[in-house]
Amino acid sequence: MAAVSQAPPLRFSDLFNRISTTNIKGDLFGGVTAAVIALPMALAFGVASGAGAASGLWGAVLVGLFAALFGGTPTLISEPTGPMTVVMTAVIANLTARDPENGLAMAFTVVMLAGVFQILFGLLKLGRYITQMPYTVISGFMSGIGIILMVLQIGPFLGQAIPKGGVVGTLQAIPQLIGQARGSEVLLALITLAILWFTPARLKKVAPPQLIALILGTLLSLSLLQGDIGSGGEGVRRIGEIASGFPKFQLPYFEASQLQLMLVNAAVLGMLGCIDALLTAVIADSVTRTEHNSNKELIGQGLGNLASGLFGGIAGAGATMGTVVNIQAGGRSALSGISRALVLMIVILAGARLAAQIPQAVLAGIALKVGFDIVDWSFLKRAHRISLSGALITYLVIVLTVLVDLIAAVGIGVFIANILTIDKMSALQSKAVKSVSTSDGDLLIPDEEKALLDQGKGEVLLFQLNGAMIFGVAKAIAREHNAITSCQSVIFDLGEVSHLGVTAALALENAVEEAVEKGRSVYVVGACDVTRRRLEQLKMFELLPADHTEISRREALERAIAALN
Repeated sequence: MAAVSQAPPLRFSDLFNRISTTNIKGDLFGGVTAAVIALPMALAFGVASGAGAASGLWGAVLVGLFAALFGGTPTLISEPTGPMTVVMTAVIANLTARDPENGLAMAFTVVMLAGVFQILFGLLKLGRYITQMPYTVISGFMSGIGIILMVLQIGPFLGQAIPKGGVVGTLQAIPQLIGQARGSEVLLALITLAILWFTPARLKKVAPPQLIALILGTLLSLSLLQGDIGSGGEGVRRIGEIASGFPKFQLPYFEASQLQLMLVNAAVLGMLGCIDALLTAVIADSVTRTEHNSNKELIGQGLGNLASGLFGGIAGAGATMGTVVNIQAGGRSALSGISRALVLMIVILAGARLAAQIPQAVLAGIALKVGFDIVDWSFLKRAHRISLSGALITYLVIVLTVLVDLIAAVGIGVFIANILTIDKMSALQSKAVKSVSTSDGDLLIPDEEKALLDQGKGEVLLFQLNGAMIFGVAKAIAREHNAITSCQSVIFDLGEVSHLGVTAALALENAVEEAVEKGRSVYVVGACDVTRRRLEQLKMFELLPADHTEISRREALERAIAALN
């Protein structure tokens, strides 16, 4: 009696990410370095989202900690990112506009639901499918998000609040924003951008430009810019007091009238977080020469966002900058992400009061630079040279992302890209559908079989299919079959078919039925494995005698020639 193979038992350690003690020094140094970079980014994204600096900071701690503990990429650093902040900003704006009193509580519930969606994606093993989108769509989507992030910083960059109406409202309000610009805040924002862009490479190795800009901008505002240049002496707008101590637990809050909107927003946030995290995981793999576990990573990201929402933090995902810096600093296991989260938490608990003096204009400059970096400038410069249709898809997705809707942008972009791809694949595969009655054609058969075909003198037709027969090939099958004028025998050769789609199988069945109805001898040869099972499921073999389907191509040719004689 054969032994029944059993799956290996699930070990307790399998629940956690790969945590190693063989590289403690490198992991700790990588975690500390990533924490230094995370601090200004978390502050900037928290303020930009509308949830506040504290939400950005605790989002960075909680998402980073749980994703590092339970994720599937040892070196991945997770925290609030530019794309997630853009969606989070829209979620908070929409819900608070509908319900000013409970809108923020519902927004944090959306973060929890986004985490639940990500956990479900991981449990359903959808990780490998999530990033399988055309690069033209991903590039357009990310570039659109970068543009949104930049546009939303125009108000804070000029010393004003973000206008109502999101991107469109900001664009319409630009003349008013410029007219009411506060000189000191514009100057701080410009200095911030200058530091971020022109910090020497040697200095970047010592301290990240974001932290340098944060410290210098704050010191400059406290020492030199106590009044607002050119605006009547009003003070520089700052973050304000951040509550010290651990965050309060946030119970999920729902309202029946807003439930559908919350679920849609959560699905968008969760899907974007999956894409963001898995793309960053691929980058980490390429740098460390390792391979991540996509489904496990989604579960870790989901647990991180669930925890972040429960304690009033904004949503996060895998962060490319933090991940690369962590690896370059020596991080090699999940211990680096865990140490980063703990270091960042200690800094928040000990230095929350100091953060209150940070100018909002400095954070606007940091966020604007992040938005600029998200835009895929490299591809946009070359897209029209590579493919005009691909470039048009990218530009369309950008416009839809910025001005219409994120879901519509991705959905329409993927649909158009897939239609164009299917059209090209169908055109290529259609060339693999051939019906010939002499050996003059381009046939993939031995010379002896070509000689047999010539003996048929046009009365024996070989109908040969090769490769993947997707639904777009059905038209070619029908066209080739309709071109048959007269013959006594038709041999359908499926020996080189790697995949037979349902639509192509039905087209083949129709061709066989018509040939039988016209009194021709029909042979179907070479069908095996999945192809044969599909034809059996369609009961196509019931149309033919067994000795017309269970023989080789050569035997079919010999029988067809014998029938002629």
